[in-house]
Formats: sequence, C-alpha cells, structure tokens
Amino acid sequence: MKDSLSNIDIVLTPNVLSLDACQAYVSEDSVGGIVHFVGTVRNETKGKTVQRLDFESYEPMAISEMRKIAEQAIEKFDVKKIAIHHRVGTLMVGEIPVIIAVSAAHRVAAFEACQYAIDTLKETVPIWKKEYFKDGEVWVSATP
Repeated sequence: MKDSLSNIDIVLTPNVLSLDACQAYVSEDSVGGIVHFVGTVRNETKGKTVQRLDFESYEPMAISEMRKIAEQAIEKFDVKKIAIHHRVGTLMVGEIPVIIAVSAAHRVAAFEACQYAIDTLKETVPIWKKEYFKDGEVWVSATP
C-alpha cells in the first residue's frame, strides 16, 4: 500500500472553495492528466426554484470518510494526488459546495478516480443538504 497520506488534501470549511488551490495541490511534473469535478448549486430541483442551500456535517466523521475515499481512490486507480474540498454553511445559486481534483500519470485513471470519489462521497460522507424554495424548505438525500 502506498503512503498516501502525503498525497491527500482534505478540506471541510465554511469558506469559499478554490479550484486554483486544488489544481496547485495535485499538480506535479510526473502527472499526465488532472481531472476536476466542481459541484455547483443549481437554481432548480424537481421543477421548483431553489433560492439557496444549507450544508451541515458531522465534521470528524465527514473528514474521516473523505480521507478514506481519497485513500481508496489512490489505491484502486493508481492516482498520484487527490484533493477533496467540501463547503458547509449557506450557499447561494452558482456557488461551489464541492471540488474534487485528481492527478494521475494517465487520464483514464484520473477520470475513474474522480468519478469514484464524488459518487462515494455522496453515498457515505455525513454531509446533509437543505434546499430552500419560495414556499418552504426540505432536507434532501445526497443521492438522487
């Protein structure tokens, strides 16, 4: 098993996320490809206009689960580095709640690892989302 701890950057923050910071973290001369997933708050869900979202988490468990996902991605897909950054708090339409950046020697590994990381994050990490509409609000499942 690789020493993946120095290849992983996990952030859970109320602050604005930076794609540049994720890109800088995963960049190095030995990689041939970098893949990013950038989640954004969309303005509509199930035909209703979304005004904003609130993200809450159980921080110790969320960070632990995000690290586990990153370790699994490095092991399964032979990637060099991975950054998983997630925001908590109130986000408006167009803001970024999650960024995943993956670097690998080859693009296929980077694409597959990035897909694995976001899919697994949405299934296993204890981060909850509440959607606000003009006529009310609802807690929603992370998985559609």
